[in-house]
Amino acid sequence: MIVTTAQLFKHAYGKYAIGAYNINNAEQAMGLFRGAIDSKAPFIIQISKGARKYTDKKMLEAIIRAADGIFPEAIFAVHLDHGDEETCYDCINSGFYSSVMIDASHDPFEKNVEITKRVVEAAHKKGISVEAELGMLGGVEEDIKVEDGHATLTNPVEAQDFIKKTGCDSLACAIGTSHGAFKFKGKQSLHFDVLKGIMALVPGFPLVMHGSSSVPQDEVARINAAGGKIAGSMGVDVNEYLPAAKLGVTKINIDTDGRLVWTRVHREFFRDKPSDFDFRPPGKIFIAEYAKFIASRNVLLGSSGQLDDLRASLKK
Repeated sequence: MIVTTAQLFKHAYGKYAIGAYNINNAEQAMGLFRGAIDSKAPFIIQISKGARKYTDKKMLEAIIRAADGIFPEAIFAVHLDHGDEETCYDCINSGFYSSVMIDASHDPFEKNVEITKRVVEAAHKKGISVEAELGMLGGVEEDIKVEDGHATLTNPVEAQDFIKKTGCDSLACAIGTSHGAFKFKGKQSLHFDVLKGIMALVPGFPLVMHGSSSVPQDEVARINAAGGKIAGSMGVDVNEYLPAAKLGVTKINIDTDGRLVWTRVHREFFRDKPSDFDFRPPGKIFIAEYAKFIASRNVLLGSSGQLDDLRASLKK
């Protein structure tokens, strides 16, 4: 069942975080839905600009509609991830999305406000929520690249001003995370002081954590053992997910980890069976492995086991 992002946030706020997972194909969708059902967790499906171009936006929407019919017990929202203004309007007008993200964080503060406010006005007319971003994460996310020296943490006072001026419904904060598989060098923790500062100024307002994949070292090791060359990768400590959720982080984006699972499954399969060429056997393995991964992350987010209570709250 597709619900609004606002409904999910209302139930989760201060208790747990909703896992937001990007999909690009049918195998990812099947694994995501199975993992969410196995862990009895609500979730958010994210579609990026790149995913909309990979096959076709209508193809992804059809896959999601089909999955909704196959898994009627699932409760989820559909979200545009890292959209520009044009893509946001296209998604708003489609009538399919629960929420959109306008990412104008690379623009100066006032320009970011101006663009975000326009998207908010258009989205709210259709009952659609808007996620905005303030501060800049380092790393690479599809066509977005920010060098470490240009990454900036979100300023709590600016966040309060930004939320007031734009009317956005949630805010992606830069608190030390980074896009991609190469997030940190050495041991690094999230900037909980920034989260506390924002929460103190805008209590009850949903915050979002991007670039939150953990980059499991066992996955990286298996990929490299099967011919990969991923060196020096490090991600977010999964034990920091729930503490962040308690401080108002209501949505946590996890994408890179799913790609690592896909890469590990396919590299190992064709290493061990070099004469095979049918993509369906490794596809089936990936669906099962991705479902296990999704379920494990939902436990760490605190969303596991929340489905029945959420369903009951939606009926009130």
